[in-house]
Amino acid sequence: MTHPADAAPRVRTVFIGTGSFGLDALRHLVTSPEVAIVGIVTAPARPAGRGGVLRPSPVETVARDLGIAEIQTPERLRRPEAVAAVLALRPDLIVLADYGQIVPPALLHVQHGALNLHPSLLPRHRGASPIPATILAGDARTGVALMRMDEGLDTGPIVAVDDGPLDGTETAPALEAALAARGAQLLGRCLRGWIDGSLVARPQGVAGATHTRPLGRDDGRLDPSRAADLLERQVRAFQPWPGSWFEVAAGRMTVWRGAVGGDIPGAAPGELRADGRALLLQTSRGALDLLEVQPAGSRRMSADELLRGRPGLSGQHVQALPPGAGSAPVERPVG
Repeated sequence: MTHPADAAPRVRTVFIGTGSFGLDALRHLVTSPEVAIVGIVTAPARPAGRGGVLRPSPVETVARDLGIAEIQTPERLRRPEAVAAVLALRPDLIVLADYGQIVPPALLHVQHGALNLHPSLLPRHRGASPIPATILAGDARTGVALMRMDEGLDTGPIVAVDDGPLDGTETAPALEAALAARGAQLLGRCLRGWIDGSLVARPQGVAGATHTRPLGRDDGRLDPSRAADLLERQVRAFQPWPGSWFEVAAGRMTVWRGAVGGDIPGAAPGELRADGRALLLQTSRGALDLLEVQPAGSRRMSADELLRGRPGLSGQHVQALPPGAGSAPVERPVG
């Protein structure tokens, strides 16, 4: 019979994260018998909303709800004073999910290393925007990789992977939520083996490695010189940021849902056409059926509602971007 005094001591653990992808993992760690959370590192509060009120990160909010007292919010984790503050907690393990900054080398070499939950099938979709990139690329499968961090950008050896199929209808928020839950379960399955040494990380392959960059507002522009199937994936991939939008004489329109249809007879790429209660955008290949839209300064609505209020939209043109203009590709091959 095992007595509490015979059990291995819980491993002192620091959790590093900012966005909502890491929340399920944090909640799991708080209840894990393998680890003891001795501190949280997250981004500082940022101005939000029209009033610019400071809002703490999702991780800080949940950490306070969970009763975690030690919460550090360095502006730059790489600064010596920030590193020293984390090391003062005497961590034996670091777990990271959705932080947004490079972790300095001094924090990677604690007793049990630093583990990162990454929402893609590494080495594909390394970097800042793996979930939008997965949807934008039309991948048939995705998952979560648990990786031991090294000094590269998502290049460390893989501890374990949980993967599954995609059905081609996922939006970025829904896929993030699903992968967050799977990531927390994966972490729970791996913690004991990682700590006792029975679970060993294996080097990442290099075949198919890609790197994603942070998204900017201009990435959301819908370019009708591209094909309708790509624009439909963009609409799902770029929610909630940077959104997917176009501009016409009536102003900016954000598209929240779309569907792919055939070419509109006689329409040039960029032309908007009403078809009964539908509003279609002709592209270089096929038409994008604008199922749910939001005019600037207004609410989200169906195409039918939009056309009733703005019948003059039909026949207006969405300007295609000139060749070579616009943002750089969201993703590029590595090497």
